Amino acid sequence: MNVLIANRGEIAVRVARRVHALGMRSVAVVTEADAGSPHADACDVSVRIASYLSAEDVLDAAARTGATAVHPGYGFLSENATFARAVVAAGLTWIGPRAEAIELMGDKGRAKAAAAAAGVPILPAGAGVFPVVVKAVAGGGGKGMRVVRRAADLGEATAAAQREARAAFGDDRVIVERYLERPRHIELQVLADRHGAAVHLGERECSLQRRHQKVVEESPSPAVDPDLRERMGAAAVALARACGYEGVGTVEFLTDGGEFFFLEMNTRLQVEHPVTELVYGVDLVELQLRIARGERLPELWAQPHGHAVEARLYAEDPAAGFLPAVGTVRRYVEPPGVRVDSGIRLGSEVGTAYDPLLAKVIAHGPDRATALGRLDRALAEFELLGVTTNAAFTRALLRRDDVRSGAVDTGLLERVLEETAVAPPPDLLPAAALAAAGTAHPAGPWRRALAGHGEARVHAGVVTVGERSWRAALRRAVDSSQQVRTSDDSTVPGGSFAFRASVDGIERRYCAAVTDEAIWIARDGHHLELRTHRPARAGAATLAGSLEAPMPGTVLLVRVADGDAVAAGDVLLVLESMKMELAITAPHAGTVAGLRLVPGDRVALEQPLVAVVAQGSSLDDHDKPSA
Repeated sequence: MNVLIANRGEIAVRVARRVHALGMRSVAVVTEADAGSPHADACDVSVRIASYLSAEDVLDAAARTGATAVHPGYGFLSENATFARAVVAAGLTWIGPRAEAIELMGDKGRAKAAAAAAGVPILPAGAGVFPVVVKAVAGGGGKGMRVVRRAADLGEATAAAQREARAAFGDDRVIVERYLERPRHIELQVLADRHGAAVHLGERECSLQRRHQKVVEESPSPAVDPDLRERMGAAAVALARACGYEGVGTVEFLTDGGEFFFLEMNTRLQVEHPVTELVYGVDLVELQLRIARGERLPELWAQPHGHAVEARLYAEDPAAGFLPAVGTVRRYVEPPGVRVDSGIRLGSEVGTAYDPLLAKVIAHGPDRATALGRLDRALAEFELLGVTTNAAFTRALLRRDDVRSGAVDTGLLERVLEETAVAPPPDLLPAAALAAAGTAHPAGPWRRALAGHGEARVHAGVVTVGERSWRAALRRAVDSSQQVRTSDDSTVPGGSFAFRASVDGIERRYCAAVTDEAIWIARDGHHLELRTHRPARAGAATLAGSLEAPMPGTVLLVRVADGDAVAAGDVLLVLESMKMELAITAPHAGTVAGLRLVPGDRVALEQPLVAVVAQGSSLDDHDKPSA
């Protein structure tokens, strides 16, 4: 087969490698935003397309490159029955289940009815007893979903779910069903071939979630005993058979004690599939390819071995409410001893056009404690600069007693967000100043203003930032292949390097990247970005009460106009970025001014959006925003 991979990022890289291992050729599709991306280089050839959601573009790319099969990955068109039919109609092999199964399981109402008919336990529909959950019929990944605890909030929540579902799936239908307060999210990996064989490969625990997005997954679940595993496995296989499934898929359940209820079936490869691969010693992408070629499932399966845990590394800022993060990857060194599935590299531009997932870190061990320990260390050793990530937060989460004991549920992470918050350690400041001084040209005493911290100075073994001082010294890290730039070495790739610094007598390993505008410093998963230059403020930013974009994204709604009177808390506009909506509200009563945005406009991080001029204030010509 000559396989076109209709996806991007880490999953496209992952599929390409397995395609090559089986002696086949690969084709990548690449949008303008992904030009020069790792997944394009991972494939034998690549074709520029307008959108990963354009079936026409993908099929045209297949025809132009002589592709004979299409692997959809996950997301985008992977669960689009119309696309699956179009692939087959074009004479290509669809590496996935039949379109009829995708269509049935993609409609939450019909899927629920099919599960019930197959004898799979289902949640009762919402019947006026709260709390309930509003869910998009065509949804997935938490999009188009709202939990409602009061009847008075049902209308607004339904409208929000429908709006999000319409934008994400082109379908605003929703269902309402009973909401379980503290369930676990357990999913069963199923496989089926066209010859009637169907099996499952155990379960994955996916309860650690935020905004209905999984953060950490593991296999096996610490809460599933052999009896529950057998019952859930039998139900998952029964549903796969009932819908005529072929290929690799996942049946998701909510569990409450010894009970379990059907949630949905994902008719594709899951993001967290590596934990099953490590525990069962299989390659699920290879099995997808073999099943698509008409081969039978192997009759004998290896028994599960040990425990695996996966952490998703997201481009987001936990200290800012997990808002999306953007930037250029200025240092990228993967940790040893674990599996890393990644779609980025040194120099990658991380924006808001696509999902914030940067990489997955997966650790395996003979037991759960060992796997968790290896994952924690790997997150500490992952050197990624230029983009803020959730690495330090995930490490703190993994060290919690309830997580280590396996006492988790789908709401745990949201409940403990504040107590799990992690502040950058104070030694990052002097270490950053040392790193910047080490790249100064010419060498010698160094000083620079750091936004929000005052002047930083390095001289005679003392680092001073604002009013604080540290005794500190820097030396090259023994295992670093990159040296600190000096007066005779100005070509360090990406301006990044690893070093060891002693701060008040304690020496640690750090990595840093330095430009004229910023310093990035990190250790043990902690990350700090220090700006040394801030652009001049203009337009709406010159007004008192100016509001800046807390995240890059797209203007979804604008609810006010210049001159409108607003009260504190009124919604002015709504931004959308990376599956997330954020309302920009008035900080106080006043008059709207400086608004130049309309729905569809893209905004950058910290871009001035609008001002709310307090009552009693006036604008002179100097203060008015520029056109």
